[in-house]
Amino acid sequence: MARPDWTDLKALERVPLTKLFADDPERLALFTADVAGIHFDWSKTHLSREAVERFAALADAMGLAAKRDALFAGDVVNATEGRAAEHSAERYEGAAESVARAKAQHERMRALIDAIEAEALGPVRHILHIGIGGSALGPELLVDALGRDAARYDVAIVSNVDGMALEAAMDEFDPKATLLAIASKTFTTTETMLNAESAIAWMAEGGVSDPYGQVVALTASPEKAVAWGVDETRILPFSESVGGRYSLWSSIGFPAALALGWDAFAELLEGAAEMDRHFRLTPTRRNAPVLAAFADLYYTQLRGAETRGVFAYDERLALLPSYLQQLEMESNGKRVTAEGAPVEWPTAPITWGGVGTDAQHAVFQLLHQGTHLVPVEFLGVVEQEDVLSEAHHRQLLLNMFAQGAALMAGRANDDAARAYPGDRPSSTLLLDRLDPRTLGALLAFYEHRTFVNAVLTGINPFDQFGVELGKEMAKAADAGDLDFDPSTNDLIARALGA
Repeated sequence: MARPDWTDLKALERVPLTKLFADDPERLALFTADVAGIHFDWSKTHLSREAVERFAALADAMGLAAKRDALFAGDVVNATEGRAAEHSAERYEGAAESVARAKAQHERMRALIDAIEAEALGPVRHILHIGIGGSALGPELLVDALGRDAARYDVAIVSNVDGMALEAAMDEFDPKATLLAIASKTFTTTETMLNAESAIAWMAEGGVSDPYGQVVALTASPEKAVAWGVDETRILPFSESVGGRYSLWSSIGFPAALALGWDAFAELLEGAAEMDRHFRLTPTRRNAPVLAAFADLYYTQLRGAETRGVFAYDERLALLPSYLQQLEMESNGKRVTAEGAPVEWPTAPITWGGVGTDAQHAVFQLLHQGTHLVPVEFLGVVEQEDVLSEAHHRQLLLNMFAQGAALMAGRANDDAARAYPGDRPSSTLLLDRLDPRTLGALLAFYEHRTFVNAVLTGINPFDQFGVELGKEMAKAADAGDLDFDPSTNDLIARALGA
């Protein structure tokens, strides 16, 4: 397998952002794109025409086009686990057999939603969704972003094994009117199953004669759900080849599809499919996920940036940074190549972020005047519904645009404490509106961007063995094996009396 060669890229001249604009009157047109209701602007990054050409050469050397084709064809792209990665098939963009399976699974989900809406499972007012990681982050983002005014049911998504998280949902819901959705690919996830058992006990204590009759299982292991007690007619399967952090398009999206309605879920899938087609068919130099990855790699590989900030100037996207943390860092936080050799270059930056304008009064001091180089990504929405007033939305967006301009331009001052160095990069994603179709396209864009970053750094983005060790040690401790280091043994004894 090819290994990335950064030699030509590292030889690029470092040109200030303001000079890049001054030297190229076509810069704005070159580094912006409009896809699926989203305007992308990378003009305030340090990408240049020459940089794009050299990154394109690297993409060719690393076989990006062939790997992209393999991804959509359903070939084995996750070599360590011997699996395909078929999340795009859930949007009906992929191998014919995989697309047919996804459509059948979606029809099964839709039929169950129709039955719930018809009260065939009894009157349902609340949805208690229990999962963790990709089984919770995606559905929670969808419901929060799209369901603030449109949700037809009360929805609580619980992931933390901390009992206080589950109790908060239980305190608000009537157990007799609650549908319990348990989301676990393996149906063995420790935190999820403990929360599920507690929820079943709560329902029984609340007078539900058959708590398991109010359970829907979302899993790639239906036989384990049956063994746990779920009726097979209320099991919504999804493919083993769909990874957790890529699974909101599958039955894992059930709470969003139920709360928002099937038409909204179908629009979400179509928006993602539109981005899939763009990624698959658009030439490298105009391809939005590819150009975004080029900008990412410019800063991680050439400028030593260790983090990337994501700031949504829309309250409905408040959960996006958390969603991207798992997508990007679980996918690309690797220290070996796809072939198992040690990585000698950076892989994923640390993804972090927040919501504007709150973040401006918290972390932007460091972004403007700190010693760290932090590429920043801004997200805004042009069309805003149900805002307090037009003045609020205008101030929100003007603040976002001004922050990007200030990061780039800076400001000189004889008083060093009041000087802004400028030449700090940002990109902007401006959504026409925040609806299911556009949100689907946005999330698919981030998936493909993550994939391109992985290909160009020579790693496998589809395994995640790094999450296992701590969990295995926790199980050992729970079983009474305290043969850890002296500090850990002492902490366990102090806190738990073991």
